[in-house]
Order: sequence, then structure tokens, then C-alpha cells
Amino acid sequence: MRITIALCLTLISFVSFANQSSVYNVNGNNYEGHWSMVSEDAPLILLVHDWDGLTDYEVKRSEMLNELGYNVFAVDLFGQGVRPTEIEDKRQHTGELYKDREKLRNLMEFSLAKAVSLGGDPNNVVVVGYCFGGAAALESARSGMKAKGFVTFHGGLKTPEGQSHQNTQAPILVLHGTADTAITMTDFANLAVELEENGVPHEMVTYSGAPHAFTVFDSPRYRQDADEKSWAKLVNFLEANTL
Repeated sequence: MRITIALCLTLISFVSFANQSSVYNVNGNNYEGHWSMVSEDAPLILLVHDWDGLTDYEVKRSEMLNELGYNVFAVDLFGQGVRPTEIEDKRQHTGELYKDREKLRNLMEFSLAKAVSLGGDPNNVVVVGYCFGGAAALESARSGMKAKGFVTFHGGLKTPEGQSHQNTQAPILVLHGTADTAITMTDFANLAVELEENGVPHEMVTYSGAPHAFTVFDSPRYRQDADEKSWAKLVNFLEANTL
């Protein structure tokens, strides 16, 4: 049975999960993620936020994944209490990590380690990112992170100069809107060619009329049809690639 977005959101109200914020330290700086656990043996989803930082949006997506039987650690890549609301600030925080890829990789690795310390299974993990988080998911893939898969929703797709996907160890799912003017279809095509050249299993799907950030609820950019179809793709990917 296909679980739609609306049904999933309805079911959440009747189910309780172990939810908690979790502060962790990376190189002397505190970060605050969100941990939600359904069982000790459930697959682990490392969920990565967009340029707003970790907000109620990621918590809601975590709950939706919990309902499907997954433990979720929503990571924090900006720092405890850093949740930018102005575009200039959002660009500053994402720009710093785009320029310092080693820091971005370290933050993702530390976030995974924190999730494991809370009870997540390090041998059964998928990295899922939205917008900026999608770029972080692909960065983790290129770094050789041991995972069962990597998923990006309307995320940054460019591979930085000097990098490649030769170390990517798991399948990649790319969900993208063809009306996205921030991440172009040229970026999409270039990534497809690179993944093919490096022998990385992948599925790349586009949605007509879907702009950047088409999954963000209550946003002018939200497109329900593309959101529900891409969510179904995610569900199928998780079922196929986790234990």
C-alpha cells in the first residue's frame, strides 16, 4: 500500500516516538541535532537540513520516516542555536561550508558517530538531504562514507573541482525539479554522466513544473504532486537498500 504524505502526517498524531534534541561537540563547537528512535534494530536515516538550519521541517520529516519504521538523526551543520532566517545569513553559513569541504565532511562524520552513540546502526544507514543538505549528502558519498545509499531532494549537484565520485560506495537517488533555476538541468546532466563514468548505481528523477525547494510545506514553492511522487521514490529506495 502506498503511504501518501497526507496519510503519513495523519498517522504521526497517533504514534509516539523517542524524540530528543542532542547536543554534540565537533572541534570545540557545540551542535544540536534531533534524534528520533522507533526500535534498536531499525535502519538509520541521517537527515540533513537545508540552508535554514535544523528546523521544525526536518523534525516533521523525521516523524514521517519514524512512521515508516526508521530511526532518524537530523544533523546540525551550523551550530547550536544557529538557525538563520535572513537570506544573507543563510548564504553566509552555507557558503562557509561550501568553501571548506573538509569541515563539511567532518561534520557529517561526527553527526553519524553521534547517531551511532544514541543507538543508530552504523551498518544500515542512508543519508538523505534537502537543498543544501542534498549537497552535503553527495559530499559524504564522494568522501567514501560507508552507507547503504545517498538521497538528495532539490539539492546542490555540482562536484567541486578536484573531487570525483570514484570513492562513492553506495547507490544515489536524485530527485529534482525541472523548473529549478538555482540548480540547473545542466548540473543534473553533468552529475548523471559522472556517476555513469564512475560506475555508481543511480536513479535520477525530474518533476515538471517543480521549482527549487518543491517539498517545503506551506511554501509558495511547494508542489504537492512532485512532493508525494518524490517521497514515494524515497520510500522505495529505502526499502530496496536497507536491511
